[in-house]
Amino acid sequence: MKRTEYSQVEPFITKDGSTIRELMHPNIGGSQKQSLAEAIVPVGCKTLEHQHHESEEIYHITTGSGLMTLGNEVFGVGVGDTIMIDPGVAHKIENTGAEDMKILCCCSPAYSHEDTELLE
Repeated sequence: MKRTEYSQVEPFITKDGSTIRELMHPNIGGSQKQSLAEAIVPVGCKTLEHQHHESEEIYHITTGSGLMTLGNEVFGVGVGDTIMIDPGVAHKIENTGAEDMKILCCCSPAYSHEDTELLE
């Protein structure tokens, strides 16, 4: 069994400016081809627009609400919404709600700073 205890994982800031807690990653917990993280975007904040060249990414909103920019589309997101982000597609998310936005982020292959290109 491969298990990660939430309280034992130290959060860090990614290139896009969000606070990330890697819940499962090849470097933490032993997954081989994907990663799962919780991102926190504070009230009134947004991530920097970015893209991943290799990783396919899925966002699942667990708390809060905001605006998602995906390529040329901008749309509202909230609790329970899931967004598929293909490699090479520019994206960012803004917290427009009244509480911190929490997002489960799954990447395959696993997230890496090297695969993240900032666009702004």
